[in-house]
Amino acid sequence: MIEIWLNPACSKCRTAQSELDAAGVDYTVRRYLDEPPTVAELEDVLGRLGLEPWDIARTADARKLGVTLPTKDAGERGAWLALMAAHPKLIQRPILTASDGTTVVGRDPASLAQVIAAD
Repeated sequence: MIEIWLNPACSKCRTAQSELDAAGVDYTVRRYLDEPPTVAELEDVLGRLGLEPWDIARTADARKLGVTLPTKDAGERGAWLALMAAHPKLIQRPILTASDGTTVVGRDPASLAQVIAAD
């Protein structure tokens, strides 16, 4: 089963959900703005993505939220994670995780196909 972190107001999220429906795969929805991920959950997702927090940050939304982002270095990693957990709008979307652990930021057809195939 695939888990998808989404914001229903996001067109990329709606597209990803439509692709999952079209593929006929089972999935669960997590509205991550209503149920923000914890720092531990973000760590887990980033580990599976092979990315750093700043790689999945929505910097334009930081400006809209009036949030100052830390510098992009390992010493600030904890600050990034705490900020993203406190302000989930900063997290890129949608994030999909297949039952085998394959995780993608599903903003393009190739990423969506990868997670669907892994499930």
